[in-house]
Amino acid sequence: MLLHRLIHPQISAILAAAGHHATILIADGNYPASSKKGPNAEVISLNLAPGIVNCTQVLEAVLSAVPIEAVKTMMYETTGQYALTEDPPVWAQYREAIKAAGLKLELQPVEKWEFYDAVATPDHVLTIQTADQQRYANILLSIGVRM
Repeated sequence: MLLHRLIHPQISAILAAAGHHATILIADGNYPASSKKGPNAEVISLNLAPGIVNCTQVLEAVLSAVPIEAVKTMMYETTGQYALTEDPPVWAQYREAIKAAGLKLELQPVEKWEFYDAVATPDHVLTIQTADQQRYANILLSIGVRM
């Protein structure tokens, strides 16, 4: 019986095989998971219905299972039809989840196309596709070392 919150067998197996610097993408419902991924990445779809499950729920489970050393978010647009004037509300949820996990990590916003490039590396081992409907909810985690 596992003691952490993550009980999905495929996700657990991928994370168990991943090492330092491997990356995990928790993707919102709008992310093009089939085309924007690394060559070694597996995609696990948890998108049951709009909003079920969401990125914050997945983040909390992943944080309970593996050490994380960096957290990148997709920077929001400041002009155009998808523009925001401040951080998306989901980022506050991420900050709370990171703090609750006992981590002192800051979100690192990355411009959209640079974010896609950061995902499309050989270190990208897993995309967990959610049905999160919040804008700019994509989050890229880098696995750290076990202390």
